[in-house]
Amino acid sequence: MLVERGLQAMNVELVSEAYAIAANYLRRSGAIPDSLVTDERLLGIIVKLLQHGEFNKIRLANKAITWFETQSEARAVA
Repeated sequence: MLVERGLQAMNVELVSEAYAIAANYLRRSGAIPDSLVTDERLLGIIVKLLQHGEFNKIRLANKAITWFETQSEARAVA
């Protein structure tokens, strides 16, 4: 399923599945709160990775987790 976002079409199902995988991991690890609210930062990371050519949902989720955790550590140090 494609939805237009700006000038680019995006696979909503792929983003949704990658987000679900990454968010589940991050919730279980305590990095994000256990709520139904979408974490905009995590979603933004997944969208950026997709725009840069990553189309495998597992790799999208894993890269997003790594990026999210790296950003969180950098914020904690600063």
